[in-house]
Amino acid sequence: MVIVKPRTLSGFMELLPAGQVAFEKMIEVLKNTYALYGFTPLDTTILEAAEVLLAKGGGETEKQIYRFLKGDTDLAMRFDLTVPLAKYVAMNQNELAFPFRRYQIGKVYRGERAQRGRFREFYQADIDIIGDGALDISNEAEIPSIIYRAFTALGLKKFQIRVNNRKVLGGLFELLGLKEQAGDVMRTVDKLEKIGRDKVLAILCEDFGVDASAAKTLIDTLESTDPVATLQSFSGKNELLDVGISELSIVAGYMSAFGVPAENFKIDLTIARGLDYYTGTVYETIMTEHPEIGSICSGGRYDNLAEYYTEKKLPGVGISIGLTRLFYVLEEQKYINSALPTAPADVLILPMTDDITYAVTLATGLRSAGIRAQIHAEKKKLKAKFSYADKLKIPFAAVLGEDEITAGTVTVKDLQSGEQNALDFGAAIQNIAEKLAGKADITVISEPV
Repeated sequence: MVIVKPRTLSGFMELLPAGQVAFEKMIEVLKNTYALYGFTPLDTTILEAAEVLLAKGGGETEKQIYRFLKGDTDLAMRFDLTVPLAKYVAMNQNELAFPFRRYQIGKVYRGERAQRGRFREFYQADIDIIGDGALDISNEAEIPSIIYRAFTALGLKKFQIRVNNRKVLGGLFELLGLKEQAGDVMRTVDKLEKIGRDKVLAILCEDFGVDASAAKTLIDTLESTDPVATLQSFSGKNELLDVGISELSIVAGYMSAFGVPAENFKIDLTIARGLDYYTGTVYETIMTEHPEIGSICSGGRYDNLAEYYTEKKLPGVGISIGLTRLFYVLEEQKYINSALPTAPADVLILPMTDDITYAVTLATGLRSAGIRAQIHAEKKKLKAKFSYADKLKIPFAAVLGEDEITAGTVTVKDLQSGEQNALDFGAAIQNIAEKLAGKADITVISEPV
């Protein structure tokens, strides 16, 4: 038999057990957070008919998609969670209640070149609020509070949610005579923080023929330290701009009531978002200690989610977290909390007799109390069993030998402190439960001091 060398494809992430526990904990925190805001879970299919998934067609999406034939069926794997959501809402619009609020955390696939921090298979964590013909702007104002609560619950403190409005940019472009070049200008402006003011001005003027005075006015406005006051100087000069200023002010005005501290929120007129379908509020979230990483959560308002599948107008607002990339970054920056419990069990039960009935009874009692218990019944020495518990970071061991069985007790050993006590079953369960309670609130992320 030929032995095949095991390997994982480039761009695909597999974690060791402790890392997987931390990753699953992140997912659990996000699900709990989204549920607090009335979002319902959704799981769309990974495989779609290619014609459905590629209804928009063209561009980089079609180049990167995993597509293949199975018999006569042309299939494609989802490359994000938004297109499947659009299909789902179009198919089920008569059965859904609007506004439809859903969250989805699942894998997506992109056949791009794998590199540091970029994956071919990765998890996204999305939320979207879809309206039936219209969607109140209060939904756009609520999104930053969800971002804030989610990252805070994960344990991240030093982050900032940056907010802008595409109508503000569109209005400025119209006012400055840049409407025909809006797409090129917007994509260039989106690079302002990455490449700097001078390079952006050069691209606008030299590559796209933007008037130097108009380009300078645009960049001066976008980089203003008091954006609201600066925008007010244009009030009444352009209808689209006025609407954008009003919407941006409404969103910012709700932040305190939604519980978002000032240090975690900023109006940033340079935020453009590259995707063409954003039409209102847009969001990007950065780690303030590591701005070079880029946005860890982004999204915005769009006018019509499902325009390729139905004539019904379905406006929405949503955000997405690239969860696999975020986890990779957090590990790389040493942000994953080393104190996070990652053991598969809370108690390792060590029967030292051939008859394990007593051990099974203890395990059943522990599990009934919500304490995870594992029985180690292999014929090994006690030292080897303790080594097993240590390798898995199981915090407690429960030893059951002839003496314990005769006395009707169990020897509970705290494997961190080394303390051990002979207790009856009830007292042992209570003792372990009390000690575990103190570890329940340990967050996934612990920022370096």
